[in-house]
Amino acid sequence: MILANRKSTLFNDPIYGFIVIETELILQLINHPYFQRLRRISQMGLSSLVYPGANHTRFEHALGAMHVMQKAIEVLISKGIEISLEEREAAQIATLLHDIGHGPLSHATEKALLKGVNHETISLRIFELLNESFDGQLDLAKQIFTGQYSRKFINQLISGQIDVDRLDYLKRDSFYTGVTEGNINTNRILATMYVKDEKLVFESKGIHSLEKFLLARRLMYWQVYLHKTSLAAEMILLKIIQRFQDLVQQRKEQLNKNHILYPLLKMKTINQLENKVLIHYLSMDDTDIIQLLKLWEKHHDHVLSSLSRKLLNRELPKIKIREHAYTKDDMDKVINRFNEYDHDIGQYYIFSGSISNQTYISDESRILIFDKMDSVFSIADAISYLDFKQFSTPVTKYYLCYPKDNNSL
Repeated sequence: MILANRKSTLFNDPIYGFIVIETELILQLINHPYFQRLRRISQMGLSSLVYPGANHTRFEHALGAMHVMQKAIEVLISKGIEISLEEREAAQIATLLHDIGHGPLSHATEKALLKGVNHETISLRIFELLNESFDGQLDLAKQIFTGQYSRKFINQLISGQIDVDRLDYLKRDSFYTGVTEGNINTNRILATMYVKDEKLVFESKGIHSLEKFLLARRLMYWQVYLHKTSLAAEMILLKIIQRFQDLVQQRKEQLNKNHILYPLLKMKTINQLENKVLIHYLSMDDTDIIQLLKLWEKHHDHVLSSLSRKLLNRELPKIKIREHAYTKDDMDKVINRFNEYDHDIGQYYIFSGSISNQTYISDESRILIFDKMDSVFSIADAISYLDFKQFSTPVTKYYLCYPKDNNSL
């Protein structure tokens, strides 16, 4: 499995230095068009409107997460944990392909283009297509990807409260945004990994690095991933696509079969996600959405053109966020300020919603610590000065978007 008789393929990464591609199968997957597409899918969607440096891609993140998986496996093997070459390769493949189903601008367009279908479901479908084209060589990787492999700790490395995905994206997104609060000590966390009863555990000497990880994740979500300006931009993009769909339904816009959105807008449920629709989806990337916005900027419909122009030029609406929900009275007060526009038009400019985040989940997937006495216990019991009840409680905030002035409509 591990390459021995050929020159290693290396990727030079700004976070980790050289990333080594260990097997021919992994290299073939990286070179596959489905994976190369990730070079044209931004990691953080529209966050570059807030953090100009956040223009890195899903391609970089996937390679970085795979690299972290390599290092995690090396650490565990050095501590006497038996991991076969087949498991090592499969774990890297499962990591490499974990985000392959992301759509243009990452999370920003998922809700609009694939209603009722999340990127995890799409990733699994793509995984199955690739497995078929590679004659079943991804069977073991698929078991790990879906969390069905018999060795639980390998599943946890892919999807857990401290997994290789989070270990990479926190450090990578922190680097590109310049938000230093997310700069976790990945090497220290990896060095303290161990396996007890086939479960992933961490040595107690690394407790403060784990604490920093949890705090970093919480801060990055509220400071970066759920930043109010990024949220406003994402919601405007959804409103733009919604407006186009409404125009099609009202027969004010003709959607011919050659339109890039045709297969996706005609799909109503996951059951209609045929392979030909999936393959069309895999032809789309960020540039397609940008091109649509540039076309719609000159559209005859005022709402579609004005929203597209404003998103392209970063003329974003006002957004207010607070701890309790906005009532109908709150909405009416705002709507009355723009009463020259009817409800049908106003709904694209004035809207509310909620965002939420949960830093830690205190269930069977909780983070486990073990000490020199060989005792295993929850991280909540190890760090008494942190309020894990608060960490485990989902925090919900509510937003209201509206134009900055009447000229914004």
